Amino acid sequence: MSRKVRVLVVGLGHMGLSHAKAYAKLDGFQVVGLCARTPRGRDELPPALADIPQYDDYATALAALKPDAVSINTWSDTHADYAVAAFAAGAHVFVEKPLAETAADAERVVAAANAAGRKLVVGYILRHHPSWTKLVELARGLGKPLAMRMNLNQQSIGEAWAWHKDLMKTLSPIVDCGVHYVDIMCLMTGAKPVRVHGVGVRLSDEIAPEMYNYGQLQVTFDDGSVGWYEAGWGPMMSEVAFFVKDVIGPKGAVSITMAEEGAATGEGAGETASSDMNTHTKTSAIRLHHSALKPDGTLAKPDEVLTMADEPDHDALCEREQAFFLDAILNDRDLSGHMEDAVNSLKIVLAADESIRSGKVVEV
Repeated sequence: MSRKVRVLVVGLGHMGLSHAKAYAKLDGFQVVGLCARTPRGRDELPPALADIPQYDDYATALAALKPDAVSINTWSDTHADYAVAAFAAGAHVFVEKPLAETAADAERVVAAANAAGRKLVVGYILRHHPSWTKLVELARGLGKPLAMRMNLNQQSIGEAWAWHKDLMKTLSPIVDCGVHYVDIMCLMTGAKPVRVHGVGVRLSDEIAPEMYNYGQLQVTFDDGSVGWYEAGWGPMMSEVAFFVKDVIGPKGAVSITMAEEGAATGEGAGETASSDMNTHTKTSAIRLHHSALKPDGTLAKPDEVLTMADEPDHDALCEREQAFFLDAILNDRDLSGHMEDAVNSLKIVLAADESIRSGKVVEV
């Protein structure tokens, strides 16, 4: 494709706007339309996007623009139908995680991509972060089996809590955030999940009775590895140990370390440390521990600390993600493994959600 890839951006929330800015910045893309239920005012958009045509109806925008690619950054309950419609219109698709709300819908999207001969990229942003790439590489050198401990708890207040409450009308924290970290676990082990157990609790009367705002999953893989992940949202969540990324194997351990700051304090306090989007990918350093011992029983090597200087911020990560999407389109990259991984990680978190609601261990 010699000309630029014409892209329609659907959804202009935090992620949608970041991706739109990435498309505008990358030479290979041309943003031809923005679509949201409530269009943005010119003063609400960066200068590079201010003059782009806006639509409040997805079907109308898709038919009018006939884009080469569609970027779907809407609520998860629209992901599958929007993606299938884009493939039917001949467009490639980038879709934010999770790919769909059910495993069947996720598989329907993948089937539509394959039938149309178009590319499907799912928004697993951590795959494009150099520090997380290094973490996966080091974890793979720890031997088998692995014990993987991860969480992302968010003490959300103000606008962040309002946004989380809206999100929990269709999606639990363990599903929305969990797909990222379960995907990393799958990359580390290269193994298949066999069993999932989950627990959850509703800690607020402001959410639906059938929803929980704190959840935890445990997954066992067919190589004997085990993973643990927890996610909680709300003003009641603790700021202590809200960011744990820790992997243990026979040869040692590797961990992401970061300076955790306390919650915002005082009347009118705004954002908390754990609800800051940049802390979700931020790494101060990676600590590598070696388990080998000397004859006297002491450690043979000291821990290594790898400082992650100049790591990309959130918008820069979105640019890397969209550069991957562009490369897949222009160079016809095989994304079959990427799509399979997206479906598998979704199945794991959905199994955890099922386990929480049923009180039973789920075989996958």
